Amino acid sequence: MSGVLDVAKQVYLSVRRRATPAQTTKTASSRTIRWHTSAVSAVAFFKDGRHVVTGSRNLRIWDVQTRELLERPFEGHKDWVRSVDVSSDNKRIASGGKDTTIIVWDVETRQMVFEPLVKHTGWVNSVCFSPDGRKLASGSLDSMIVLWDMETGAVLTILHGHSSWVLSVAFSPDGLKLASGGSLDGTIQVWRTDNAELLLEIKAHENLITSVVWSHDGQQLVSASSDHAVKFCNSSNGDQIGEPCIGHTDSIDSLATSSDGSFVATSSSDKTVRLWSTKSHQQIGQAFEHTARVCFAAISPNGDVLVSGDDEGKVQLWSIESILAAAFALDSSYDSFFAHRSKAKLGRYLYPEALSDAEMVIELNPSSYRGYELKHAALHGAQRYDEAIEAFHIMLSKLDDAPDPRIRQLRQQYVSPSEAYDTIRRAIDAHLENAPLRLVHTFTGHLCDRQAQLDAFMTSTEYKEILSSSTTPLHMESITGAVSKYFSWVMLSHRWKSKEPRLFDIQDKDLYTLDPVGAMVKLQKFCAVARDAGYRWAWSDTCCIDQNNNVELQESVNSMFIWYRHSALTIIYLSDVRTSSKCGALARSTWNTRGWTLQEYLAPNIVLFYKADWTLYLDDRSPNHKESFAIMQELEGATGIHARALVAFRPGMRDAREKLRWASSRVTTLQEDIAYSLFGIFGVYLPVIYGEKKQNALGRLLQEIIAHSGDITALDWVGKSSKFNSCLPADITAYKAPPCRLPSLSEDEMQISVSALRNTVALEAASELYTLLDNLSAPRFANTRLQLPCITFLVTEVRRRRCQNLQSCFTYDVKSNGLQDLLITTEDKLAQFSRTKPTQQTFLLVRPWNRHDLGLPDFADDAYSTNESEPESLLDDSPSDSPSENEMFDLGSQSLRLIVSLGQPPFGVLLLAQQRGGEYKRIASDHNITAQVKHMASVHDMMNVRTLEIL
Repeated sequence: MSGVLDVAKQVYLSVRRRATPAQTTKTASSRTIRWHTSAVSAVAFFKDGRHVVTGSRNLRIWDVQTRELLERPFEGHKDWVRSVDVSSDNKRIASGGKDTTIIVWDVETRQMVFEPLVKHTGWVNSVCFSPDGRKLASGSLDSMIVLWDMETGAVLTILHGHSSWVLSVAFSPDGLKLASGGSLDGTIQVWRTDNAELLLEIKAHENLITSVVWSHDGQQLVSASSDHAVKFCNSSNGDQIGEPCIGHTDSIDSLATSSDGSFVATSSSDKTVRLWSTKSHQQIGQAFEHTARVCFAAISPNGDVLVSGDDEGKVQLWSIESILAAAFALDSSYDSFFAHRSKAKLGRYLYPEALSDAEMVIELNPSSYRGYELKHAALHGAQRYDEAIEAFHIMLSKLDDAPDPRIRQLRQQYVSPSEAYDTIRRAIDAHLENAPLRLVHTFTGHLCDRQAQLDAFMTSTEYKEILSSSTTPLHMESITGAVSKYFSWVMLSHRWKSKEPRLFDIQDKDLYTLDPVGAMVKLQKFCAVARDAGYRWAWSDTCCIDQNNNVELQESVNSMFIWYRHSALTIIYLSDVRTSSKCGALARSTWNTRGWTLQEYLAPNIVLFYKADWTLYLDDRSPNHKESFAIMQELEGATGIHARALVAFRPGMRDAREKLRWASSRVTTLQEDIAYSLFGIFGVYLPVIYGEKKQNALGRLLQEIIAHSGDITALDWVGKSSKFNSCLPADITAYKAPPCRLPSLSEDEMQISVSALRNTVALEAASELYTLLDNLSAPRFANTRLQLPCITFLVTEVRRRRCQNLQSCFTYDVKSNGLQDLLITTEDKLAQFSRTKPTQQTFLLVRPWNRHDLGLPDFADDAYSTNESEPESLLDDSPSDSPSENEMFDLGSQSLRLIVSLGQPPFGVLLLAQQRGGEYKRIASDHNITAQVKHMASVHDMMNVRTLEIL
């Protein structure tokens, strides 16, 4: 008897704690209701547990809590209703009758969904909806099983396998299998539902099988029989599991299982309903008694109510908890059951029910850590994080105080809140390293500095969720992701207007409550759009930088590219693109002409363009306009930047000349900003010195590029020289013209030329030149002076041409040693001289040395690239084809290739004039200066290799 009582205790405790307040129905331990005048032959719960449908000569729906009928009955069968089921969405009822028909009802309208379904020739004893409600299975005394399409009411397939009656059909929990039982030979058959294949036949009983159900996990089949027994078997191989449930004294007529699979209920011709443990297969508590044969029984989805119907038309409503409560008193030995139950509920995301069981574990065994561990998990899942953290603290203390050293050892599996905090803080610091110093909180409208951002996080639900979830050895990736999500920010790119709101205009104020006038409207709209997109933080250059703080201004200018780069989204506001604008309006927007907007577009990974009315440009609702072909095509045409760079730009000094061209047509309000706005694009960090003027600012930038990359393409420009250094331009517009693309030799032409030189050029001299050039260092700057390695050609004659129309420019015929004669046009007035009338000042034509001519990599930063092909330029005229692998290891062949590349195609040169201190200055020209050697075989003409200091 004690074993039976133990089982009863387990089920009682599970039922007592399983239901939530909203689900629990308040019933007496037993309540008899009689609405039918004939035998109740079918019962089914709705999936919400609030209503029950019963079948006799008609169908009735009644409320479980109030025990009142809901409107009129469903009438349509011509004889007894033998079976009933409710669809998973509670919208349909299916009933099978002695009249051999099946009727599918619409619950709301109480009308038939189809005409009665006719295929069987015997009583329809069982109907069952598939879990998704798309199919219906029916079993009949005619030995057939029929699968019906619930979209059309058509027959999908007919299953023939049983030798006689089919009394029960049941879909597996996943809907992929169907079990059937009933034959007089006591077999259960398992079918595939997609192709009607018979998978398994199980000899379960000696007599008629009256009912068969699946366990909640689909691993077992439970069957009842006229042999008075309930049996459990493996659904994969048919092996019997444990002993049968024995206790009824007459045929068992129906079988039901609880939703969690902990117990089953049976109804019998012996006028009783009994509960059985699925674990021990023992009867739980006392039998529930009727005064007549009990035809059917059903268990509510939450397991606290049992409904049964008998031959006298009575419906009995039982409270399982009330019935079992009197059987025993609680004791602490049952906490493991509740722990198991709580874990199962957690796995099904039933957090209130899991919490209820966890609290029972604590009540039964308050000194154990286990209940608090489960309570923490349930509270965390229910998003009650403060309480979850408190439960976790208590759990740790229980582990620390446990008398069993093995339990104390478990403490090492968990992370203390202080450790979790330290890890979270490190993730925050790493993330904010690339974040703006100030951000607008889009939910509150307040401007927050770094400390205010941290304070907001520490009091947020998100922080508590992270802290509550950080209980075991931490996975930095998950913490980093959660931190990144909270602190993600949106950047604004726009064209400044007059009277933009500044920091002091919104500091300590809710910007949403400020007067929506002028540029304030733009800021308010931007923050609202960011907020509505789910982002908590937003940044605008108008109000998020303290312009009066030089240290902050310096850091902001140098960090702005990084801020845009790491933003979750950049919103580009086109104030001059109207609502009705079509494709092409973006290209014409003034936003495309501004200096700062170049990096504001290139840096972010995700951008969205908004028109003046804050609707999306071209009504393109894709999550990233960098993925819009139409927008990228339009932007490429407007900026001259290749679409690949527009979509996936990488900062750095590579392709410097091309990046300078991108900026050459843009303007800034402050002249120095034309250089400062490029700091991030080139990946440099330089002092911000407003008032230094643009030549100095641009000069410092170009100096940094050349000094650190060795890329001499920045010397490829036409126009005026800078006062910073004569080799650099006075204005960014000097890069507007595309680099001069001089012809290069094909590989066939190179091979022919190399063969021709083998008999005319001394290999020793060629190799000497190759070694000399290979040993040259990269160009470098020191105190605004350029140290430029180059091949020099002495100018021997300069003569000005007569009859020039433009008095501001002069054209000169220039001769030099080793080069063909050439023309140079410049604003500088040069002294005329010749070999017969020499001058004291030395002039040189120099070819800045480019390591590409040796087939070697240049000094540019290979770590960053726009992913575009290497641009050809005035100072980069290397052949497009590379030598073969054998020639790469032949110094003689390499040397001859060098002579060909230096001597045959034209190349760019600079005109330099020597100064009194021995340094040189570049004489600027309004055209590219191209030169070509007189005789390719005259190696000695190219041997004057020097590193010149240029002012």
